[in-house]
Amino acid sequence: METQDKRAIVRVMTSSDKPENAAPAPVEPAGTAGPTGVAAKDWASAAADPQYRAAVVDLLGALAYGELAAFERLAEDAKLAPTLADKAELAKMASAEFHHFERLRNRLTEIGQEPTAAMEPFVAALDGFHRQTAPSDWLEGLVKAYVGDSIASDFYREVAARLDSDTRELVLAVLDDTGHAGFAVEKVRAAIDADPRVGGRLALWARRLMGEALSQSQRVVADRDALSTMLVGGVADGFDLAEVGRMFTRITEAHTKRMAALGLAA
Repeated sequence: METQDKRAIVRVMTSSDKPENAAPAPVEPAGTAGPTGVAAKDWASAAADPQYRAAVVDLLGALAYGELAAFERLAEDAKLAPTLADKAELAKMASAEFHHFERLRNRLTEIGQEPTAAMEPFVAALDGFHRQTAPSDWLEGLVKAYVGDSIASDFYREVAARLDSDTRELVLAVLDDTGHAGFAVEKVRAAIDADPRVGGRLALWARRLMGEALSQSQRVVADRDALSTMLVGGVADGFDLAEVGRMFTRITEAHTKRMAALGLAA
Protein backbone atom coordinates (compact mmCIF):
# COMPACT_ATOMS: atom_id res chain seq x y z
CA MET A 1 0.00 0.00 0.00
CA GLU A 2 1.18 3.51 -0.76
CA THR A 3 2.65 5.41 2.18
CA GLN A 4 0.29 8.34 1.71
CA ASP A 5 -2.72 6.01 1.96
CA LYS A 6 -1.45 4.61 5.23
CA ARG A 7 -0.88 8.11 6.55
CA ALA A 8 -4.42 9.04 5.58
CA ILE A 9 -5.79 6.08 7.54
CA VAL A 10 -3.69 7.06 10.54
CA ARG A 11 -5.02 10.63 10.39
CA VAL A 12 -8.60 9.36 10.31
CA MET A 13 -8.03 6.96 13.18
CA THR A 14 -6.39 9.53 15.42
CA SER A 15 -8.89 12.32 14.70
CA SER A 16 -12.18 10.42 14.55
CA ASP A 17 -12.68 10.59 18.31
CA LYS A 18 -12.74 14.41 18.13
CA PRO A 19 -16.30 15.66 17.50
CA GLU A 20 -15.18 18.55 15.29
CA ASN A 21 -13.40 16.17 12.93
CA ALA A 22 -15.88 13.32 13.00
CA ALA A 23 -17.80 12.42 9.87
CA PRO A 24 -21.58 12.10 10.37
CA ALA A 25 -22.56 8.58 11.40
CA PRO A 26 -24.79 6.77 8.91
CA VAL A 27 -28.27 5.67 9.94
CA GLU A 28 -27.30 2.01 9.57
CA PRO A 29 -23.99 0.33 10.41
CA ALA A 30 -21.85 -1.15 7.68
CA GLY A 31 -23.17 -4.33 6.16
CA THR A 32 -26.88 -3.91 6.96
CA ALA A 33 -27.88 -3.59 3.30
CA GLY A 34 -26.96 -7.22 2.69
CA PRO A 35 -23.70 -8.82 1.58
CA THR A 36 -22.24 -8.05 -1.82
CA GLY A 37 -18.92 -8.82 -3.53
CA VAL A 38 -16.56 -10.86 -1.38
CA ALA A 39 -19.06 -10.77 1.49
CA ALA A 40 -21.44 -12.84 -0.65
CA LYS A 41 -18.81 -15.56 -1.24
CA ASP A 42 -17.65 -18.46 0.89
CA TRP A 43 -14.01 -18.93 1.95
CA ALA A 44 -13.17 -21.35 -0.86
CA SER A 45 -14.17 -18.78 -3.48
CA ALA A 46 -12.81 -15.67 -1.79
CA ALA A 47 -9.44 -17.22 -0.90
CA ALA A 48 -8.54 -17.53 -4.58
CA ASP A 49 -7.34 -13.93 -4.24
CA PRO A 50 -3.95 -14.20 -2.48
CA GLN A 51 -4.15 -10.64 -1.15
CA TYR A 52 -7.53 -11.31 0.42
CA ARG A 53 -6.23 -14.56 1.89
CA ALA A 54 -3.27 -12.70 3.44
CA ALA A 55 -5.63 -10.10 4.94
CA VAL A 56 -7.79 -12.80 6.53
CA VAL A 57 -4.74 -14.61 7.95
CA ASP A 58 -3.65 -11.31 9.51
CA LEU A 59 -7.12 -10.70 10.89
CA LEU A 60 -7.41 -14.19 12.41
CA GLY A 61 -3.87 -13.95 13.80
CA ALA A 62 -4.65 -10.63 15.48
CA LEU A 63 -7.91 -11.96 16.88
CA ALA A 64 -6.31 -15.19 18.11
CA TYR A 65 -3.58 -13.40 20.03
CA GLY A 66 -6.14 -10.94 21.37
CA GLU A 67 -8.22 -13.80 22.75
CA LEU A 68 -5.18 -15.49 24.25
CA ALA A 69 -4.14 -12.22 25.90
CA ALA A 70 -7.71 -11.72 27.17
CA PHE A 71 -7.61 -15.16 28.77
CA GLU A 72 -4.34 -14.36 30.52
CA ARG A 73 -5.57 -10.95 31.66
CA LEU A 74 -8.86 -12.22 33.07
CA ALA A 75 -7.03 -14.97 34.93
CA GLU A 76 -4.78 -12.29 36.45
CA ASP A 77 -7.73 -10.03 37.25
CA ALA A 78 -9.37 -12.89 39.13
CA LYS A 79 -6.58 -12.58 41.70
CA LEU A 80 -7.81 -9.05 42.49
CA ALA A 81 -11.43 -10.11 42.92
CA PRO A 82 -12.82 -9.16 46.34
CA THR A 83 -14.99 -12.27 46.77
CA LEU A 84 -14.87 -15.93 45.83
CA ALA A 85 -18.00 -15.48 43.74
CA ASP A 86 -16.32 -12.70 41.74
CA LYS A 87 -13.19 -14.80 41.34
CA ALA A 88 -15.23 -17.72 39.99
CA GLU A 89 -17.12 -15.45 37.56
CA LEU A 90 -13.89 -14.09 36.08
CA ALA A 91 -12.43 -17.59 35.84
CA LYS A 92 -15.50 -18.65 33.83
CA MET A 93 -15.04 -15.69 31.48
CA ALA A 94 -11.34 -16.50 31.08
CA SER A 95 -12.28 -20.04 30.09
CA ALA A 96 -14.69 -18.71 27.44
CA GLU A 97 -11.94 -16.50 25.99
CA PHE A 98 -9.61 -19.48 25.75
CA HIS A 99 -12.26 -21.46 23.86
CA HIS A 100 -12.52 -18.54 21.42
CA PHE A 101 -8.75 -18.67 20.99
CA GLU A 102 -8.93 -22.40 20.26
CA ARG A 103 -11.51 -21.87 17.52
CA LEU A 104 -9.32 -19.28 15.82
CA ARG A 105 -6.18 -21.40 16.19
CA ASN A 106 -8.00 -24.40 14.71
CA ARG A 107 -9.29 -22.32 11.81
CA LEU A 108 -5.81 -21.06 10.97
CA THR A 109 -4.61 -24.65 10.92
CA GLU A 110 -7.52 -25.68 8.69
CA ILE A 111 -6.59 -23.10 6.06
CA GLY A 112 -2.95 -24.17 6.06
CA GLN A 113 -1.46 -21.49 8.31
CA GLU A 114 0.76 -22.03 11.33
CA PRO A 115 -1.12 -20.28 14.19
CA THR A 116 1.95 -19.04 16.05
CA ALA A 117 3.37 -17.46 12.91
CA ALA A 118 0.01 -15.79 12.19
CA MET A 119 -0.16 -14.33 15.72
CA GLU A 120 3.47 -13.26 16.06
CA PRO A 121 3.21 -9.94 14.14
CA PHE A 122 0.65 -8.67 16.66
CA VAL A 123 2.35 -9.66 19.90
CA ALA A 124 4.38 -6.47 20.33
CA ALA A 125 1.45 -4.08 19.76
CA LEU A 126 -0.97 -5.97 22.00
CA ASP A 127 1.56 -6.58 24.75
CA GLY A 128 2.52 -2.91 24.58
CA PHE A 129 -1.11 -1.91 24.99
CA HIS A 130 -1.49 -4.13 28.05
CA ARG A 131 1.73 -2.82 29.60
CA GLN A 132 0.57 0.76 29.09
CA THR A 133 -2.84 0.02 30.60
CA ALA A 134 -2.09 -2.28 33.51
CA PRO A 135 -4.93 -1.77 36.05
CA SER A 136 -4.03 -0.75 39.57
CA ASP A 137 -7.07 -2.37 41.17
CA TRP A 138 -10.13 -4.55 40.67
CA LEU A 139 -12.38 -1.80 39.33
CA GLU A 140 -9.84 -0.56 36.79
CA GLY A 141 -9.48 -4.14 35.58
CA LEU A 142 -13.24 -4.42 35.06
CA VAL A 143 -13.39 -1.13 33.17
CA LYS A 144 -10.43 -2.11 31.02
CA ALA A 145 -12.00 -5.40 29.96
CA TYR A 146 -15.37 -3.76 29.32
CA VAL A 147 -14.12 -0.65 27.51
CA GLY A 148 -10.90 -1.85 25.87
CA ASP A 149 -12.20 -5.20 24.64
CA SER A 150 -15.42 -3.62 23.39
CA ILE A 151 -13.55 -1.07 21.26
CA ALA A 152 -11.58 -3.88 19.62
CA SER A 153 -14.72 -5.96 19.13
CA ASP A 154 -16.52 -3.04 17.47
CA PHE A 155 -13.63 -2.64 15.03
CA TYR A 156 -13.57 -6.34 14.14
CA ARG A 157 -17.35 -6.43 13.68
CA GLU A 158 -17.13 -3.56 11.22
CA VAL A 159 -14.49 -5.42 9.23
CA ALA A 160 -16.38 -8.73 9.50
CA ALA A 161 -19.34 -7.29 7.58
CA ARG A 162 -17.09 -7.21 4.50
CA LEU A 163 -15.54 -10.68 4.81
CA ASP A 164 -16.51 -13.95 3.16
CA SER A 165 -19.41 -15.76 4.83
CA ASP A 166 -17.32 -18.49 6.51
CA THR A 167 -14.79 -16.07 8.00
CA ARG A 168 -17.51 -13.62 8.99
CA GLU A 169 -19.41 -16.33 10.88
CA LEU A 170 -16.30 -17.33 12.83
CA VAL A 171 -15.25 -13.76 13.65
CA LEU A 172 -18.71 -12.82 14.92
CA ALA A 173 -18.90 -16.01 16.99
CA VAL A 174 -15.63 -15.36 18.82
CA LEU A 175 -16.67 -11.76 19.48
CA ASP A 176 -19.72 -12.88 21.45
CA ASP A 177 -19.85 -11.34 24.90
CA THR A 178 -18.61 -13.80 27.53
CA GLY A 179 -20.75 -12.12 30.19
CA HIS A 180 -18.19 -9.51 31.13
CA ALA A 181 -20.30 -6.53 30.03
CA GLY A 182 -23.19 -7.06 32.41
CA PHE A 183 -20.86 -8.13 35.21
CA ALA A 184 -18.66 -5.05 34.82
CA VAL A 185 -21.62 -2.65 34.67
CA GLU A 186 -23.15 -4.14 37.82
CA LYS A 187 -19.93 -4.02 39.84
CA VAL A 188 -18.78 -0.57 38.68
CA ARG A 189 -22.16 1.08 39.22
CA ALA A 190 -22.38 -0.47 42.69
CA ALA A 191 -18.92 0.89 43.54
CA ILE A 192 -19.87 4.39 42.35
CA ASP A 193 -23.10 4.29 44.34
CA ALA A 194 -21.09 3.37 47.43
CA ASP A 195 -18.48 6.09 46.82
CA PRO A 196 -19.24 8.67 44.09
CA ARG A 197 -15.59 9.79 44.08
CA VAL A 198 -14.72 6.51 42.36
CA GLY A 199 -16.57 7.70 39.24
CA GLY A 200 -14.16 10.52 38.45
CA ARG A 201 -11.11 8.30 38.69
CA LEU A 202 -12.66 5.58 36.54
CA ALA A 203 -13.85 8.10 33.94
CA LEU A 204 -10.28 9.35 33.50
CA TRP A 205 -9.07 5.76 33.28
CA ALA A 206 -11.63 4.90 30.59
CA ARG A 207 -10.66 7.94 28.51
CA ARG A 208 -7.04 6.85 28.69
CA LEU A 209 -8.05 3.36 27.57
CA MET A 210 -9.90 4.79 24.58
CA GLY A 211 -6.83 6.73 23.46
CA GLU A 212 -4.49 3.79 23.94
CA ALA A 213 -6.84 1.42 22.10
CA LEU A 214 -7.04 3.71 19.08
CA SER A 215 -3.26 4.11 19.08
CA GLN A 216 -2.84 0.35 19.19
CA SER A 217 -5.23 -0.08 16.25
CA GLN A 218 -3.30 2.56 14.35
CA ARG A 219 0.00 0.70 14.85
CA VAL A 220 -1.45 -2.65 13.82
CA VAL A 221 -3.11 -1.34 10.66
CA ALA A 222 -0.14 0.80 9.59
CA ASP A 223 2.30 -2.09 10.03
CA ARG A 224 0.32 -4.71 8.08
CA ASP A 225 -0.10 -4.04 4.36
CA ALA A 226 -2.85 -6.63 3.90
CA LEU A 227 -5.01 -5.16 6.67
CA SER A 228 -4.46 -1.55 5.65
CA THR A 229 -5.24 -2.41 2.02
CA MET A 230 -8.45 -4.10 3.15
CA LEU A 231 -9.48 -0.96 5.03
CA VAL A 232 -9.18 1.28 1.97
CA GLY A 233 -10.82 -1.07 -0.50
CA GLY A 234 -7.94 -2.93 -2.06
CA VAL A 235 -9.40 -6.31 -1.13
CA ALA A 236 -12.78 -7.58 0.05
CA ASP A 237 -15.44 -4.88 -0.31
CA GLY A 238 -13.17 -2.40 1.42
CA PHE A 239 -13.78 1.02 2.89
CA ASP A 240 -12.96 4.30 1.27
CA LEU A 241 -11.29 6.84 3.54
CA ALA A 242 -14.59 8.59 4.24
CA GLU A 243 -16.06 5.27 5.38
CA VAL A 244 -13.04 4.66 7.62
CA GLY A 245 -13.88 7.95 9.30
CA ARG A 246 -17.52 6.99 9.71
CA MET A 247 -16.50 3.59 11.07
CA PHE A 248 -14.38 5.11 13.81
CA THR A 249 -17.13 7.61 14.56
CA ARG A 250 -19.51 4.69 15.14
CA ILE A 251 -16.94 3.05 17.39
CA THR A 252 -16.54 6.26 19.39
CA GLU A 253 -20.31 6.66 19.73
CA ALA A 254 -20.62 3.08 21.00
CA HIS A 255 -17.87 3.83 23.54
CA THR A 256 -19.83 6.86 24.78
CA LYS A 257 -22.93 4.68 25.29
CA ARG A 258 -20.91 2.11 27.24
CA MET A 259 -19.51 4.83 29.46
CA ALA A 260 -23.06 5.98 30.19
CA ALA A 261 -24.03 2.40 31.07
CA LEU A 262 -21.19 2.36 33.59
CA GLY A 263 -22.38 5.65 35.05
CA LEU A 264 -19.26 7.45 33.82
CA ALA A 265 -18.80 10.60 31.76
CA ALA A 266 -17.16 10.04 28.38
